[in-house]
Amino acid sequence: MSSSVQSPVESGNTTFEIIAFRIADQEFCVRTTAIREIRGWGPSTAVPHSPPDIIGVMNLRGSVIPIIDLAYKLGMKSTEATERSGIVVAEVHGMVLGLVVDGVSDLLTIPTDQVQPVPEITTSFDRSVAEGIITHDSGMICFLSLSRLFQRSELETIAA
Repeated sequence: MSSSVQSPVESGNTTFEIIAFRIADQEFCVRTTAIREIRGWGPSTAVPHSPPDIIGVMNLRGSVIPIIDLAYKLGMKSTEATERSGIVVAEVHGMVLGLVVDGVSDLLTIPTDQVQPVPEITTSFDRSVAEGIITHDSGMICFLSLSRLFQRSELETIAA
């Protein structure tokens, strides 16, 4: 891997924890170590001339955080937030952001041998944003790397 982030296998752990969530009809997950909290949907305040993946900002106990349309960020159709949507509050490169998801599925402890490499699909698919595919009883889950999905320079621009 070209990133300094180690995969579960490289770090020598036999298991690791993830939080799984849905966007459209697809399952995704991230490491629990990146997650601060999970909140129900709440309105956000739009910010004029913000990038298309930023829905707006919200007040999180006195701190203003950006709310990201994770579906759009992943190249999918934008999420239409409803009262069933959730906001996964994560810390990436020292910045706190809210990620809009259709719903949180589960908190799971995953054996490292359930993580499979992302297959080569097309040349336009950026495999670097995924740490792998997790095979699970309920199907397959795309294991996202938030530190690769959100580049440090991109987050510095959002914070400015």
